Amino acid sequence: MCGFAGILDPHLRDGASLAALARAMAAPIAHRGPDDEGVFVEPGAGLALGFRRLAIRDLSAAGHQPMVSASGRHVVVYNGELYDAEDLAADLRARGVRLRGGSDTEVLLEACERFGVEATLARCNGMFAFALFDRAERSLVLARDRLGKKPLYWGLDRGRLRFASQLKCLLADPDFRPRVDRGALGLYLRLGYLPGGCSILEGVQKLEPGRLLRFDARGRITVERFWDPVAVVEAGLADPSDEPEQALVERFEALLADAVRRRTVADVPVGAFLSGGIDSTSVVALLQAQSDRPVPTFTIGSPDPAFDESAPARAVARRLGTEHHELVVGPEDALAVVPELPEWFDEPFADSSAVPTLLVARLARRRVVVALSGDGGDELFAGYRRYGEALAWARRAGALAGPARRAAAVLLARVPAELAAPAALLPARLEPVRLGERARRLGRLLAGPPERASLEIASHWSEPELLTGVRAPEPAGFDGALAGRVRDLGARLQLLDLLSWLPEDILTKLDRATMAMGLEARCPLLDHRVVTFVWRLPARLRVGAGTSKWLLRRVLARHLPAELVDRPKRGFAVPVHEWLRGPLRDWAEDLLDPRKLAEAGLVAPGPVRAVWRQHLEGRADRRYPLWNLLMLEAWRRRWLVAPARLARAAPSPAGREGAAPGAPRERGGAPGVGAGGRLG
Repeated sequence: MCGFAGILDPHLRDGASLAALARAMAAPIAHRGPDDEGVFVEPGAGLALGFRRLAIRDLSAAGHQPMVSASGRHVVVYNGELYDAEDLAADLRARGVRLRGGSDTEVLLEACERFGVEATLARCNGMFAFALFDRAERSLVLARDRLGKKPLYWGLDRGRLRFASQLKCLLADPDFRPRVDRGALGLYLRLGYLPGGCSILEGVQKLEPGRLLRFDARGRITVERFWDPVAVVEAGLADPSDEPEQALVERFEALLADAVRRRTVADVPVGAFLSGGIDSTSVVALLQAQSDRPVPTFTIGSPDPAFDESAPARAVARRLGTEHHELVVGPEDALAVVPELPEWFDEPFADSSAVPTLLVARLARRRVVVALSGDGGDELFAGYRRYGEALAWARRAGALAGPARRAAAVLLARVPAELAAPAALLPARLEPVRLGERARRLGRLLAGPPERASLEIASHWSEPELLTGVRAPEPAGFDGALAGRVRDLGARLQLLDLLSWLPEDILTKLDRATMAMGLEARCPLLDHRVVTFVWRLPARLRVGAGTSKWLLRRVLARHLPAELVDRPKRGFAVPVHEWLRGPLRDWAEDLLDPRKLAEAGLVAPGPVRAVWRQHLEGRADRRYPLWNLLMLEAWRRRWLVAPARLARAAPSPAGREGAAPGAPRERGGAPGVGAGGRLG
């Protein structure tokens, strides 16, 4: 829902200039709010707020933003949804507060004024980012939800505080001079996303999840934490529930069902993504059980069986009785989306599953404005294969005595990264061109804490300094410091994903892809009450003993037969490795042109071209490091090259009246069921 941008600069007092700047900064995120726009300025304080609205609750003008409180003291711009707005509203009314409309924006605003920001945040159940200005004290508060479902960027430069839902809003300020942060660049090349609070640009940060930032009238900034996932995990592991298994299954289903129910509250049509996997199937099963009509569900299919999830999703939809919509996407459809990625992901972002996520969001937006998603299940229930791989590597490394480990680490670190070996000397599963790289990775694994194994598995460019000439900082949490609070290594790996991978990859992808289409995505599995409950489960129920997502499967068994529940996990992916050797080759050749890379000065062309040749010749599968580089260069050309920063029309998303031009045709839908019906 929505997007906002703003500045607070006491040196800028001209109201017309402030209003023009607020409009310019909000214009690049018009897709986040196609229904309405608004501007608020306070010339005496140098405040300008710009807003774009996607109307979800109270579609009338009573939900217009920026919104001023009834007393006139506070003004807010807010992106998100409060799922307990009715409870907060009832409490406010009981205390004599008169609400003028039915939007959760007003509830949040009046609650912050009546109870205070910290007390309100402690009570809020939702996804949100907001900016709240106190006109009496001339101070500003920025806040972001507990798990980072909604984005919020900020930066302070020469006394001017800039903040926005997306990075490209800041580029619309003509006084902003963007420069790439070389340390952040190294982190991006390693991971494929920007972890923690960093952004790709110097002087710009992301407000981390569960935090609020205060900017007072003297220009002082303080950042406070109002929710700590480390403390949640630590407390849950220290005091696991001793209830019987059956009781825990029932409590979990009731809690998740309530989280689903709260996420259906809207004044617009609601549906759900359905991949056929355990997570989304669980959400859809509980959603349909609560509805008196078929729920609209949406799936992307592929003509390639290796990447197709449509058949199991179709079977689930048929059994549950949903109004199912399926889009079979050929390579040409998916490839048409690739050049658009820098427009929506206005920071380098190298998760290629953004492509199918954009396509399923476009499909859903034709019929609904809100879609429930199964995101969060892998992080909560250890669903990623890399957890097992990292634990196995850590056990092997731990089997070596300390002196032997240290000696091996030193020797392996000296192996040249470009070392290769004749293919005949290696097992077929090992790529000879990567022998040196693998040896150096093993050396780092032996030299570091056990978390290092997970980092090495996740790294695309494990030594980005070879490309950038600058040693990137270590990603937060992989130094072993969390071991003092969370002793179990498997739990620490999940916690690290909860802190970084989940908000900055998974939820970033979901937010940008859905908001590109003017669609709001909601994640019941990431209700903070669900997260807290899961971490209080005994390990055998949370992680499972040989059966992944045991608890979710137990819930699903009440709604579906075993053959639709017991399926192997399959990722939401696209065949990037094949595309780069085929239909995307010319596009990639242009982006990886050594002369243009040298002129840009972000990465060394030599190593880039070597990796590109290895991939083209079939000597190694280098899809991940190459996709990192391609998304980086595509982003640079779109947002850092001066002409590209000028306002231009973005690719057309699906509007409320229909699909985007040229969209693939779909199949499916329940006969006799109106498209986009509200849930009963």
